[in-house]
Amino acid sequence: MTTTFPDISINTDRLVLRALEEADIPALTEMMNDELVVAWIPVPQPFTEATARAWIAEQAPAERASGRGIDLAVTEFLTQRLVGVVRLAGTDWRVRSTELSYIVAPWARGEGYASEAALATAQWLFGAQGFQRLELRTAADNTASQQVAQKIGCISEGVLRDACIARARTEDGGWTELRTDFIVWGLLPEDLDGVADQMAEAGYSSSTDWS
Repeated sequence: MTTTFPDISINTDRLVLRALEEADIPALTEMMNDELVVAWIPVPQPFTEATARAWIAEQAPAERASGRGIDLAVTEFLTQRLVGVVRLAGTDWRVRSTELSYIVAPWARGEGYASEAALATAQWLFGAQGFQRLELRTAADNTASQQVAQKIGCISEGVLRDACIARARTEDGGWTELRTDFIVWGLLPEDLDGVADQMAEAGYSSSTDWS
């Protein structure tokens, strides 16, 4: 039984999802220091180029080799610019289930990139990898992330109370941690029926292939 993800490239009309590369370090560093990323994602602060290099050269390869998950850079097809990152983690190969999360650069928000990348990843997981369940967890106040989950067909399955640590700015400009709830979303293969067509009608890519 396969217990690791392949070295994969996933393509849509607008995006390419591929392994993180050393050339991504400057853009990745800038993105991970963005206010909204820091607020909702448990990333080291400050996020330095050395941190980015360690993620790309050590952590991401180890995550894939162990079978726990995979980290994919999301780039614009035409410009090669780094749009964001899609991550799969906590993979259960027997159940064929994994957890998906996404990060989007500030300049790329509002373009439907997160939904497009998440949907393409789900189509690949269900179509090529034989997965039967995809799970997302969104902080209770992170409405943008919840909208992405809804757009790709996820079903809200419940709330994990006080299970999330978020960050908020303090009066002196620093950060403080606060507890909030996680909303749990589930996606099964049958939940994707019609989703691609709906996104195409909204002007976003519905064509996905991988190699």
